[in-house]
Amino acid sequence: MEDKERFISLLNIGWFSTGRDEAARQLLQAVQESVYAGEIKAKISFVFSNREPGESKESDLFFQLVHSYNLPLIYLSHKKVNTANGMKDWRIKYDREVMSKIEKFSPDLCVLAGYMLIVGEKMCQRYNMINLHPAPPGGPKGSWQEVIWQLIENKADKAGAMMHLVTPKLDEGPVVAYCLFSIMDEPFKEYWQKGNKQKLFHLIRQHELAREFPLIISTLKAFGEKQIDIKNGKVADDRGNFIEGYDLSDAVNRATQAILR
Repeated sequence: MEDKERFISLLNIGWFSTGRDEAARQLLQAVQESVYAGEIKAKISFVFSNREPGESKESDLFFQLVHSYNLPLIYLSHKKVNTANGMKDWRIKYDREVMSKIEKFSPDLCVLAGYMLIVGEKMCQRYNMINLHPAPPGGPKGSWQEVIWQLIENKADKAGAMMHLVTPKLDEGPVVAYCLFSIMDEPFKEYWQKGNKQKLFHLIRQHELAREFPLIISTLKAFGEKQIDIKNGKVADDRGNFIEGYDLSDAVNRATQAILR
Protein backbone atom coordinates (compact mmCIF):
# COMPACT_ATOMS: atom_id res chain seq x y z
CA MET A 1 0.00 0.00 0.00
CA GLU A 2 2.81 2.41 0.85
CA ASP A 3 4.50 1.80 -2.52
CA LYS A 4 1.20 2.37 -4.31
CA GLU A 5 0.58 5.63 -2.46
CA ARG A 6 4.13 6.77 -3.21
CA PHE A 7 3.65 6.06 -6.91
CA ILE A 8 0.35 7.95 -7.04
CA SER A 9 1.88 10.98 -5.33
CA LEU A 10 4.72 11.28 -7.83
CA LEU A 11 4.86 14.38 -10.00
CA ASN A 12 3.73 13.43 -13.50
CA ILE A 13 6.09 15.01 -16.07
CA GLY A 14 5.65 15.40 -19.80
CA TRP A 15 9.03 15.86 -21.54
CA PHE A 16 9.20 17.94 -24.72
CA SER A 17 12.36 17.87 -26.82
CA THR A 18 13.32 18.18 -30.46
CA GLY A 19 16.25 15.89 -29.66
CA ARG A 20 18.50 17.87 -31.94
CA ASP A 21 21.88 17.31 -30.25
CA GLU A 22 23.91 15.49 -27.61
CA ALA A 23 22.88 17.99 -24.92
CA ALA A 24 19.24 16.91 -25.34
CA ARG A 25 20.25 13.31 -24.64
CA GLN A 26 22.46 14.25 -21.72
CA LEU A 27 19.70 16.26 -20.07
CA LEU A 28 17.13 13.48 -20.37
CA GLN A 29 19.70 11.03 -19.03
CA ALA A 30 20.59 13.27 -16.06
CA VAL A 31 16.96 13.78 -15.07
CA GLN A 32 15.97 10.14 -15.56
CA GLU A 33 18.91 8.96 -13.46
CA SER A 34 17.86 11.38 -10.71
CA VAL A 35 14.35 9.93 -10.95
CA TYR A 36 15.71 6.38 -10.67
CA ALA A 37 17.80 7.39 -7.66
CA GLY A 38 14.75 8.84 -5.92
CA GLU A 39 16.27 12.31 -5.88
CA ILE A 40 13.38 13.65 -7.99
CA LYS A 41 10.01 12.46 -6.70
CA ALA A 42 8.51 12.28 -10.16
CA LYS A 43 8.05 10.13 -13.21
CA ILE A 44 8.36 11.02 -16.87
CA SER A 45 5.10 9.71 -18.32
CA PHE A 46 5.92 10.47 -21.96
CA VAL A 47 8.46 12.14 -24.25
CA PHE A 48 7.18 14.27 -27.12
CA SER A 49 9.23 15.37 -30.13
CA ASN A 50 8.41 17.60 -33.07
CA ARG A 51 10.56 15.31 -35.21
CA GLU A 52 9.78 11.78 -36.28
CA PRO A 53 12.05 8.73 -36.75
CA GLY A 54 14.26 9.02 -39.82
CA GLU A 55 14.09 12.79 -39.95
CA SER A 56 17.49 13.42 -38.33
CA LYS A 57 20.42 11.33 -37.14
CA GLU A 58 20.61 13.24 -33.85
CA SER A 59 16.92 12.89 -33.05
CA ASP A 60 17.08 9.19 -33.91
CA LEU A 61 19.81 8.82 -31.28
CA PHE A 62 17.56 10.67 -28.85
CA PHE A 63 14.68 8.31 -29.64
CA GLN A 64 16.94 5.31 -28.97
CA LEU A 65 17.66 6.73 -25.52
CA VAL A 66 13.95 7.26 -24.86
CA HIS A 67 13.24 3.63 -25.81
CA SER A 68 16.08 2.40 -23.58
CA TYR A 69 14.19 3.89 -20.61
CA ASN A 70 10.92 2.29 -21.79
CA LEU A 71 9.32 5.72 -21.92
CA PRO A 72 6.36 6.26 -24.26
CA LEU A 73 7.55 8.26 -27.28
CA ILE A 74 5.04 10.55 -28.96
CA TYR A 75 6.01 12.47 -32.08
CA LEU A 76 4.56 14.70 -34.75
CA SER A 77 6.76 16.31 -37.37
CA HIS A 78 6.02 20.03 -37.52
CA LYS A 79 7.43 20.07 -41.05
CA LYS A 80 4.62 17.89 -42.37
CA VAL A 81 1.91 19.91 -40.67
CA ASN A 82 3.62 23.14 -41.67
CA THR A 83 3.67 22.30 -45.37
CA ALA A 84 0.37 20.42 -45.57
CA ASN A 85 -2.03 22.21 -47.91
CA GLY A 86 -0.16 25.48 -47.41
CA MET A 87 -2.11 26.24 -44.24
CA LYS A 88 -1.48 29.65 -42.70
CA ASP A 89 -2.81 28.55 -39.30
CA TRP A 90 -0.60 25.47 -39.12
CA ARG A 91 0.57 26.26 -35.59
CA ILE A 92 -2.97 26.18 -34.23
CA LYS A 93 -3.62 22.86 -35.95
CA TYR A 94 -0.25 21.50 -34.85
CA ASP A 95 -0.77 22.27 -31.15
CA ARG A 96 -4.30 20.89 -31.33
CA GLU A 97 -2.95 17.57 -32.65
CA VAL A 98 -0.18 17.51 -30.02
CA MET A 99 -2.70 18.06 -27.22
CA SER A 100 -4.84 15.24 -28.59
CA LYS A 101 -1.84 12.89 -28.54
CA ILE A 102 -0.75 13.67 -24.96
CA GLU A 103 -4.18 14.13 -23.36
CA LYS A 104 -4.36 10.61 -21.93
CA PHE A 105 -1.15 11.14 -19.92
CA SER A 106 -2.58 14.10 -17.91
CA PRO A 107 0.83 15.63 -17.07
CA ASP A 108 1.11 17.77 -13.94
CA LEU A 109 4.06 19.60 -15.46
CA CYS A 110 5.53 19.77 -18.95
CA VAL A 111 9.24 20.47 -19.31
CA LEU A 112 10.56 22.02 -22.51
CA ALA A 113 14.07 20.59 -22.78
CA GLY A 114 15.56 21.72 -26.06
CA TYR A 115 12.14 21.96 -27.70
CA MET A 116 12.69 24.14 -30.74
CA LEU A 117 9.13 25.32 -31.36
CA ILE A 118 7.29 28.23 -29.78
CA VAL A 119 4.26 26.88 -27.94
CA GLY A 120 0.92 28.41 -28.87
CA GLU A 121 -1.53 30.11 -26.54
CA LYS A 122 -4.00 27.24 -26.26
CA MET A 123 -1.40 24.72 -25.12
CA CYS A 124 0.12 27.21 -22.65
CA GLN A 125 -3.29 27.69 -21.09
CA ARG A 126 -4.07 24.00 -20.93
CA TYR A 127 -0.81 22.76 -19.39
CA ASN A 128 1.71 24.03 -16.88
CA MET A 129 4.86 24.24 -18.97
CA ILE A 130 8.32 25.39 -17.91
CA ASN A 131 11.37 26.32 -19.93
CA LEU A 132 14.99 27.28 -19.29
CA HIS A 133 16.19 30.79 -20.09
CA PRO A 134 19.95 31.48 -19.69
CA ALA A 135 19.62 34.79 -17.87
CA PRO A 136 18.84 35.97 -14.33
CA PRO A 137 15.29 37.14 -13.51
CA GLY A 138 14.72 40.55 -15.02
CA GLY A 139 17.78 40.07 -17.20
CA PRO A 140 18.20 40.17 -20.97
CA LYS A 141 15.95 38.27 -23.35
CA GLY A 142 16.90 36.48 -26.53
CA SER A 143 19.41 33.72 -27.30
CA TRP A 144 22.18 32.85 -24.86
CA GLN A 145 24.64 34.71 -27.08
CA GLU A 146 22.51 37.87 -26.98
CA VAL A 147 22.06 37.54 -23.23
CA ILE A 148 25.79 37.36 -22.52
CA TRP A 149 26.70 40.27 -24.77
CA GLN A 150 24.04 42.40 -23.08
CA LEU A 151 25.36 41.44 -19.64
CA ILE A 152 28.85 42.52 -20.71
CA GLU A 153 27.71 45.76 -22.33
CA ASN A 154 25.63 46.63 -19.25
CA LYS A 155 28.54 45.72 -16.93
CA ALA A 156 26.17 43.50 -14.95
CA ASP A 157 27.48 42.21 -11.64
CA LYS A 158 25.55 38.91 -11.81
CA ALA A 159 24.65 36.31 -14.39
CA GLY A 160 22.48 33.25 -13.98
CA ALA A 161 19.68 31.16 -15.39
CA MET A 162 16.02 30.67 -14.66
CA MET A 163 13.15 28.30 -15.23
CA HIS A 164 10.01 30.18 -16.19
CA LEU A 165 6.42 29.42 -17.08
CA VAL A 166 5.81 29.22 -20.79
CA THR A 167 3.44 31.86 -22.11
CA PRO A 168 2.62 33.08 -25.64
CA LYS A 169 5.11 35.91 -25.05
CA LEU A 170 8.58 34.44 -25.54
CA ASP A 171 10.76 34.37 -22.38
CA GLU A 172 8.31 36.56 -20.47
CA GLY A 173 6.48 34.00 -18.32
CA PRO A 174 6.59 34.20 -14.50
CA VAL A 175 9.89 33.03 -12.97
CA VAL A 176 9.57 29.58 -11.38
CA ALA A 177 13.10 29.07 -10.06
CA TYR A 178 16.50 30.61 -10.66
CA CYS A 179 20.18 30.72 -9.76
CA LEU A 180 22.59 33.64 -9.68
CA PHE A 181 26.37 33.92 -9.61
CA SER A 182 28.75 36.86 -9.48
CA ILE A 183 30.67 37.79 -12.61
CA MET A 184 32.67 40.55 -10.92
CA ASP A 185 34.90 38.36 -8.75
CA GLU A 186 37.50 35.80 -9.85
CA PRO A 187 37.88 34.35 -12.40
CA PHE A 188 36.09 37.21 -14.19
CA LYS A 189 37.72 40.19 -12.47
CA GLU A 190 40.97 40.36 -14.45
CA TYR A 191 39.16 40.27 -17.81
CA TRP A 192 36.92 43.17 -16.81
CA GLN A 193 40.06 45.09 -15.90
CA LYS A 194 41.71 44.23 -19.21
CA GLY A 195 38.56 44.95 -21.20
CA ASN A 196 38.81 41.49 -22.77
CA LYS A 197 35.19 41.03 -23.83
CA GLN A 198 35.79 37.86 -25.85
CA LYS A 199 37.31 36.09 -22.86
CA LEU A 200 34.50 37.35 -20.63
CA PHE A 201 31.94 36.07 -23.11
CA HIS A 202 33.36 32.54 -23.14
CA LEU A 203 33.91 32.46 -19.38
CA ILE A 204 30.40 33.61 -18.56
CA ARG A 205 28.98 31.03 -20.96
CA GLN A 206 31.08 28.29 -19.36
CA HIS A 207 29.84 29.14 -15.88
CA GLU A 208 26.22 29.60 -16.94
CA LEU A 209 26.16 26.37 -18.95
CA ALA A 210 27.56 24.40 -16.01
CA ARG A 211 24.53 25.49 -13.97
CA GLU A 212 21.81 24.59 -16.47
CA PHE A 213 21.44 20.89 -15.67
CA PRO A 214 21.68 21.39 -11.86
CA LEU A 215 19.05 24.13 -12.07
CA ILE A 216 16.62 21.97 -14.05
CA ILE A 217 17.15 19.02 -11.70
CA SER A 218 16.85 21.18 -8.56
CA THR A 219 13.67 22.75 -9.93
CA LEU A 220 12.08 19.36 -10.56
CA LYS A 221 13.16 18.25 -7.08
CA ALA A 222 11.42 21.30 -5.63
CA PHE A 223 8.22 20.49 -7.53
CA GLY A 224 8.39 16.82 -6.50
CA GLU A 225 8.83 17.74 -2.85
CA LYS A 226 5.99 20.30 -3.03
CA GLN A 227 8.31 23.19 -2.18
CA ILE A 228 6.84 25.05 -5.15
CA ASP A 229 3.69 24.69 -7.19
CA ILE A 230 1.83 26.48 -9.96
CA LYS A 231 -1.59 27.89 -9.15
CA ASN A 232 -3.68 29.84 -11.63
CA GLY A 233 -0.65 30.68 -13.72
CA LYS A 234 1.39 31.87 -10.72
CA VAL A 235 4.20 30.31 -8.69
CA ALA A 236 3.47 29.47 -5.05
CA ASP A 237 5.66 28.22 -2.19
CA ASP A 238 4.87 25.33 0.17
CA ARG A 239 2.64 27.61 2.24
CA GLY A 240 0.57 28.64 -0.73
CA ASN A 241 2.05 32.12 -0.90
CA PHE A 242 2.74 33.51 -4.36
CA ILE A 243 6.42 34.16 -5.00
CA GLU A 244 8.51 35.75 -7.74
CA GLY A 245 10.71 32.72 -8.30
CA TYR A 246 12.36 30.19 -5.98
CA ASP A 247 16.02 30.97 -5.34
CA LEU A 248 18.09 27.82 -5.87
CA SER A 249 21.45 29.59 -6.09
CA ASP A 250 23.04 27.83 -3.12
CA ALA A 251 22.11 24.33 -4.24
CA VAL A 252 23.01 24.95 -7.88
CA ASN A 253 26.31 26.69 -7.13
CA ARG A 254 27.35 23.83 -4.82
CA ALA A 255 26.50 21.31 -7.52
CA THR A 256 28.69 23.10 -10.06
CA GLN A 257 31.82 23.49 -7.92
CA ALA A 258 33.29 20.16 -8.98
CA ILE A 259 32.45 20.80 -12.65
CA LEU A 260 34.24 24.16 -12.74
CA ARG A 261 37.43 23.17 -10.91
